[in-house]
Amino acid sequence: MNRSDRSKRLLRMVFLAMMVAVGVVISPILRVEGMCPTAHFINIVCSVLLGPWYSLLCATLIGIIRMSTMGIPPLALTGAVFGAFLSGVLYRASKGKLLFAVLGEVVGTGIIGAIVSYPVMALLMNRSGLTWLFYVPSFLIATLMGGSVAFVFLRQLCRNGVLPRFQAALGTQSYAESTSPLSSAAAIAALGVVLCIVVKVLDGALHPEAPAWGMVSNGIAAAGVLAALCYFVFQSVRKRTEAHD
Repeated sequence: MNRSDRSKRLLRMVFLAMMVAVGVVISPILRVEGMCPTAHFINIVCSVLLGPWYSLLCATLIGIIRMSTMGIPPLALTGAVFGAFLSGVLYRASKGKLLFAVLGEVVGTGIIGAIVSYPVMALLMNRSGLTWLFYVPSFLIATLMGGSVAFVFLRQLCRNGVLPRFQAALGTQSYAESTSPLSSAAAIAALGVVLCIVVKVLDGALHPEAPAWGMVSNGIAAAGVLAALCYFVFQSVRKRTEAHD
């Protein structure tokens, strides 16, 4: 191993330690049992920058630390490790498509992790009244929340050319992802839908008898779709104008 490889390996370990520390510190944000959106943000960012094995290690370390210091149940592991690994695998299998990194987190955590959580919580924690799909809704909502933020964050890094430089410095596989108006518009619309879901969940938890909040959530979704449409039209016209010039 030459000096350059040793330097990149050391940088990966330092970055991994930083991601673990950040993941533990921000984990209480918006957290309830079965929902930890910030964990999914960390998983996807780590998968894209370091790859599936480092992301799996990061999720495992964060889960162990949270369980041992914060009294979090085993959901800290079952609700993170599957999505972390699958996110990195799909990102590389798709040749660097950020949407597939998010999809891996949603499927790995929102479906696989949620189903695995049932026997773990029922047998190890003696929780009653659970079913195989008990954690699926909350896990899916959490992955959509954290995944949408990670998608917007990483896409902005990609647009600025920062993401490939980070990957090169860490010695991980780098891909050139195009940022077409359609994909960016889809991201905006998806963000609006996610915000709509978040408001609906909070509405049901905090204001179950306030129908006005339902109108607000629907308005947010409609605004997201409208903003996406306007963005797509504006960027398409701009590209045509630049091409003619």
